[in-house]
Amino acid sequence: MDWARQGHLWPHSQWSRFHAVAPHRWHVQEAGQGPSILLLHGAGGANQSWRGVLPLLARDHHVIAPDLPGQGFTRPGARHRLGLAPMAEDLWHLCDAQGWAPEAIVGHSAGGAVALQMALTRGERPLRMVIGLNAALGKFDGIAGWLFPAMAQLLSITPFVPALFARMSGNESRVQDLLRSTGSDIDAEGARLYRMLAGDSGHVDGTLASMAQWRIEPLLDALPQIDLPVHLIIGDDDRTVPPRVSVAAARRLPHAAVHSLPGLGHLAHEEAPDLLADKIDSLLKQTV
Repeated sequence: MDWARQGHLWPHSQWSRFHAVAPHRWHVQEAGQGPSILLLHGAGGANQSWRGVLPLLARDHHVIAPDLPGQGFTRPGARHRLGLAPMAEDLWHLCDAQGWAPEAIVGHSAGGAVALQMALTRGERPLRMVIGLNAALGKFDGIAGWLFPAMAQLLSITPFVPALFARMSGNESRVQDLLRSTGSDIDAEGARLYRMLAGDSGHVDGTLASMAQWRIEPLLDALPQIDLPVHLIIGDDDRTVPPRVSVAAARRLPHAAVHSLPGLGHLAHEEAPDLLADKIDSLLKQTV
């Protein structure tokens, strides 16, 4: 995506910054003062998904919301580093380079998996909590387990496919159908921003490449090693990541709690940003 051409259409553009930290050129929104929180969006989205939550959390916290590599306005500098483990490593490099020491990481969907991977590899950094919102912590069932990543890999390396897919996916009715399939009902501004993302071939290409490189099994095997408090928030109406996925993951985490949100779907933080900001804030105030 081209910031010079599209940046004025982006929410909270006054908080946008660009950081060249190897191997990527990162687009990050940063606001507020206080303890630092890192917000990670899900696959196919960008930091626009936190547009309602970010300013509310920024009242009492220093909030950092990057676009993940290859998505939104973050330009990937190394195509082979768009999978789960490299992405987490590169996010830590970004934080270290900017002097950010997040006390908590909040991740939505695939961002929840990235947050836990960062917790697993935090070293001596002062991270004290992970919050996952409808976290994508399960494997595809059956044939999809090997077919979907293979298809994503094929599509991402086939000439013209990302551009063609973007033209198809950017169609208003297709985007509306996709959003409804998540179990969430978001506002017109949210739908506009997803159409903007879905219609951009660079964003589509980055998302497909990330899907092709996604390997969740090593993280799932390592969940018992994560010795931090982990709070898994689930929308009871989530049709993208079934609530049972978070329940099963919580059983394998040493210090996990599950919190249900009745009536909300996969994009719960976009449906009810006030509710989610209050929930996140209350969890952050809990003592370790």
